[in-house]
Order: sequence, then C-alpha cells, then structure tokens
Amino acid sequence: MPENPSPTALFRHGLRLLLAGDTSAWVGLWAEDGVMEFPFAPPGWPRRLDGREAVAAYMRDYPDHIELHDFPDLRFHRTTDPETVVVEMRGVGRLVRTGAPFDMTYIAVVTVRNGRFTSYRDYWNPLTVQQPGLDFAGSAVR
Repeated sequence: MPENPSPTALFRHGLRLLLAGDTSAWVGLWAEDGVMEFPFAPPGWPRRLDGREAVAAYMRDYPDHIELHDFPDLRFHRTTDPETVVVEMRGVGRLVRTGAPFDMTYIAVVTVRNGRFTSYRDYWNPLTVQQPGLDFAGSAVR
C-alpha cells in the first residue's frame, strides 16, 4: 500500500482486511480524529463515532457476530473533491451466532487525508437489523 493511497485504493484495502476478519488492521487505517457517522441508524444504534478509539470500540467484536464473505456490486463514484469518494456495495456473509445469511446494502461517503480515513458516512440499510429476534452485532433487535 502506498504511503498516501487514493480514497478508492484505501477503501479497497480496508475491504480486504474486513474480509480477512482483521478489524484491528482496518481500524489502523483511521486518522486519530477520524469520524464515522451512521445517518440512518435506528434508535439504540450509534449515529456518530468520534476518533479512532471510538471506531475501534465499535468494531471490536464485529468478527464474533458477522463473518463477511464478499462485497459484490462494488461501485466507486468520484467527486469534485479528490480526497472523497462515494461507494455503493453489498456486504454478504453470515451471522456467526445463528448461521443466518447476512446481506446488507451500503452507500458510503468516504474522505481520506494523508493515507487515513478522516470521514466515513455509512448509509447502511436499517431495515436489516429491525427484523424481530435478529441477533446482529450482539444485539437482539425487537
């Protein structure tokens, strides 16, 4: 990985780390003061994480709950800001505890400065976690 990768290159590298289950290396791609936002998060779910440590805490148990297999339908859209990219994708895999399939649709707006994620707005589908009794990321959603 180059010292200052493009937003697209850094995002692709991050996806490879998530597929490998290496969330600590993925968190290592973040700027110390990076911000992750979830504008469509349902009640009870975080809407904003401030700083790498907050992102690390949020992602700490992710591999215990979701086993990712692929990110199909990956599309990148350039913006007028060379540090920002818009990404459309699906994450597919399985929920570890139940073995149920996992299939989530995402649109992310990602900004990268000095080779690190500084802003990541994750527009994931909240309907996926609102199914009765679903165990997603350790939470029983009612």
